[in-house]
Amino acid sequence: MSSASLSASDAKLDDPLEFVPPIVFVVDDDISVREGLEHLILSTGLRVETFASAAAFLRRERPLTPSCLLLDLNLPDLHGLELQNRIVAAGPGMPIIFISAYGDVPTTVRAMKAGALEFLTKPLCEDALLNAIEDALQHSAAALAHEAQIRVLRECYESLSRREREVMDLVVSGMLNKLIGGILGISEITVKAHRAKMMRKMNAGSLADLVKMAAKLRYTSSATVMVPV
Repeated sequence: MSSASLSASDAKLDDPLEFVPPIVFVVDDDISVREGLEHLILSTGLRVETFASAAAFLRRERPLTPSCLLLDLNLPDLHGLELQNRIVAAGPGMPIIFISAYGDVPTTVRAMKAGALEFLTKPLCEDALLNAIEDALQHSAAALAHEAQIRVLRECYESLSRREREVMDLVVSGMLNKLIGGILGISEITVKAHRAKMMRKMNAGSLADLVKMAAKLRYTSSATVMVPV
């Protein structure tokens, strides 16, 4: 695989924030492993940061850019599986690739069930590792793009008035304007006015778009949209 396939442009997000190149994190207490991985990853054109312990990595602020973590299973201060749990709890966006010389089947299964993208054994095959990194950064970019989209949708939803939210709730459930008016005790003309404002604030070009938006927002802390199932 050529280094071009791992270039920063491949992971660029459709996000209003200024683009920051993707980054690969390495957590391994073996300095020779860290240095070897750093050299290999830098040769692809990617950024890399290495850490000798889980504690050092946890002190690093989580980036708002596509990233992944190459994580040794047996660390001196915190087991790799425990660090994985903490990363997963912090939210999506940083896929984990375990690297270990001592991985057994039960441990590998546990790591994969907890969301690890790959479990590679040392000595590492460079092609397999670079392919895993490429896959991880694509997953990360997709997760961050989804988070950004949800963030924008929440902001749009929060801009709606109480009545506009009520109208949206009923519109996405498939009700016609006349029936919505009867339920809310307002005229059909008033329903149309609220509906137009709501569609504009949500940046929804059609009812289908609105239903998709409501589905993405369902049961979130900032939205209580009733979505048909």
